[in-house]
Order: sequence, then structure tokens, then C-alpha cells
Amino acid sequence: MSPGRSAPEPVTAVFESAGAWLPNGLAEVEEGLLAAAESEGPLTADAVATLKAGGKRMRPMLVLLCAGPGGGRAAVRAGVAVELIHMASLVHDDVLDRAPLRRGRPTVFAESGRGRATALGDRLFSTAFAVLAAESDEFAIAELSATAVDLARGELMQRRGAFDTALSEDEYFERCRLKTGRLFAAACVLGRASVGGTGKEVMAEFGHRIGLAFQMLDDVLDISGPAERTGKARGTDLLDGTVTLPLIQAIRVQPALAEVDLRELSEESAVLFCDRIADTGALDSVRGRAMALIEEAKARLSSSGLEQEQVRLLELIADGVVLRYS
Repeated sequence: MSPGRSAPEPVTAVFESAGAWLPNGLAEVEEGLLAAAESEGPLTADAVATLKAGGKRMRPMLVLLCAGPGGGRAAVRAGVAVELIHMASLVHDDVLDRAPLRRGRPTVFAESGRGRATALGDRLFSTAFAVLAAESDEFAIAELSATAVDLARGELMQRRGAFDTALSEDEYFERCRLKTGRLFAAACVLGRASVGGTGKEVMAEFGHRIGLAFQMLDDVLDISGPAERTGKARGTDLLDGTVTLPLIQAIRVQPALAEVDLRELSEESAVLFCDRIADTGALDSVRGRAMALIEEAKARLSSSGLEQEQVRLLELIADGVVLRYS
């Protein structure tokens, strides 16, 4: 993994100040991911392409940081498994959304079809558990199993709420908790568990808040663009019928926005609708709320029981979430 590749400044700062153990650990995670992708038989080419499409590797980084320098192979395995679950969920999301692009590249769905993409997502999920089962890591298997169930529940919530401009904030945050916050929380918990550490509940809360902020800021970016930065057209979520917090906030300011039928949007009209959302000031409001969550997450670290160096590095990661979308 190249730590400088499209990484926000605070994330790069983590690599520069953590000592050799973190980049070495992430290199081992990357090796494990490649070995897992290359074991997928007929699906190997698609699995490797999905892996090499990039990504911030933020979840395995959280695993390693919460474990600390003594994490060893258990932390690396957990990091590999968490990232495989993340990859699997993205492949399945692209199938459900019929997405042509992911990170600016054609998706497996677009290039290889629905059946092959679905099969790849299924295989990546199963491979994640095989990585943990190889060492009989019962706690990690149970934690990741519960996480996978919550990811599915979140996806079902998103499907049920599709195109519903009356979606409430509570429903939005519950969906984000399940689809995004849960895997961030699991990464932190598995990192602590890999070294037999205490404070797993506190770390789960930290990861949950970071994940929510990450999703909120990603939803802002879907409205604000530009496409060359996001790798997809502005308003892609709206075109998929996914109602996000910027729209919910904008409707409070301009109720007439709720009358727009999202099913009728084209790529061109979606851009215009994004402009209307932005004109309400909703994007700044959501950014402010996300930043408040980041500060809450950082404050929780004081009672985590982590070493001071781990706390400092996790704070840099939290700041990196904000800077990534600023």
C-alpha cells in the first residue's frame, strides 16, 4: 500500500509519526488481501481488480491503531477480514444500485454483469470469515458475523426508504449506524480484542461516531461534487433514490423540495436539484454536525485506556475524516 496515495494530510501524518509498526502492519494487511483475492478461483480477476481499485484502508488502519504496536498477526488478520467485508458490501451495493462506476473505475457489475458481481460479493464475505476461522478466533468471528447482519439490515432499510422524501432524521441515522458506523465500530473493537485490551465499548463508540461523520460528509460530497473528485456524477444517491441528510435538512428550509419526485430525475436535472439543496445552506449544516461528532469521538478517547501515542494517532485519523471532505 502506498500511504501517500490520495490520503488526506492527517492520515499521511499517521504514517510519518507512528513508527515502522503501522506501515509494516498495513503492508501485511495488503499482502493478506491480495492472497485472499487471488484465492477466488474463477472470480480471481474480478476480486483482484476490486482490490486494486484502491481505497483508503481506513478500517484496517483503525484495527491496527486500536491494537497498537503489539497487535501482531491477530490484528493483521482482523484488518484483512474487516476490509474484505467492506469490499464485499461495496460490490453488492453496486449490484443493487446498478452502479457503472466506483472510485472512478467501472464496477464489476458494469464489466462482468449482475450474476458475477453478486457471486464475487458473496465470496468476499465468506473469505473474510475463512481468514478468521483459520485461527479459530471465535470472538472476532462472532463480532464480524453480527456486523454483517447489521450491514444487511441497513441495506434493507435503505431499500424500504428509497425515494421517500418524508424520511426522518432518526431513520437516516439508524440506516447510517447499520451500514457505515457498525463496521467502523467493529474495526476498533477487533483491534482492542486482538491484544486482549480493555475499553472495547469506548472504542466501539469512537468508531461509531467516526463512521457516522464519514457517511454524513460523503453524503455532502454527493451533492457538492465535483465528479472528478468523487468518481461519480453529482446526485448519484438521489438518482438511486437514497435520501440523505443534506436533502432532509434542505426540506426543512425549503419544504417545496419534498414535492420533487426523485424517480423522475435525470443526470442533468439531478445536478440542478443538487444546486437547490446547496442553496438552502444544508451542506454547511451537515458539515457542522459531522465535525461535532468527530470532536465527540476524540473526547471519548480519554477514557479508552489506550497509550498516549495511540490516542494521538487516532485523533489524527479522526481529523483526516474531516479534511478528506473539506
